[in-house]
Amino acid sequence: MVFRAQIVFVTSHVSDETPSILKSQLRELLRREARSGDSYAVRDAVADWIRRHPQVRTIATFAALPDEVDLTELVTLFPEKCWLFPRVDGEGVCFHASTDPTRDLVPGAFGILEPRADSPIVPIDEIDAFLCPGMAFDRQGGRLGRGKGFYDRLLSQARTDAHKIGVAFPSQIVPNTHCEPHDIPMDEVIS
Repeated sequence: MVFRAQIVFVTSHVSDETPSILKSQLRELLRREARSGDSYAVRDAVADWIRRHPQVRTIATFAALPDEVDLTELVTLFPEKCWLFPRVDGEGVCFHASTDPTRDLVPGAFGILEPRADSPIVPIDEIDAFLCPGMAFDRQGGRLGRGKGFYDRLLSQARTDAHKIGVAFPSQIVPNTHCEPHDIPMDEVIS
């Protein structure tokens, strides 16, 4: 696993609490503290990764929330790639192709921009790389999501050779995300 990031330590005490309680506490701490950074710098690092992996053709990305890295410009930087965005479908997520996120994405579940329902769905086994958002990541590839489990359920079905890449601001890198057995680790974190 390759890991590029500046580590920002979050103060915590040693405890005998369960990982799910520790994860909830960490989420609460992260919600209270403003987490942001330079989307351009992180996006450029992701673009470098894409250039170094020309065999990756189909890439799942995301429409950023205010505390996430905005990667939508990658669609225009790499028009030869097949770009996919997630759409919540009940308890799961499906990915739809998009060539123009400004036109193709509309407000959906949880107020997050999603592809229109009539846009083409791409099966998960066709996805070469997943650019994954998260509230926090750690050096071991642990990812702390928002607590609904959408990405863990999705990534558990991905091809074993599909790249799982966490994308985060440096301030979202923490010493420990308190992973549990059902959490799917990232192959790499770009920050």
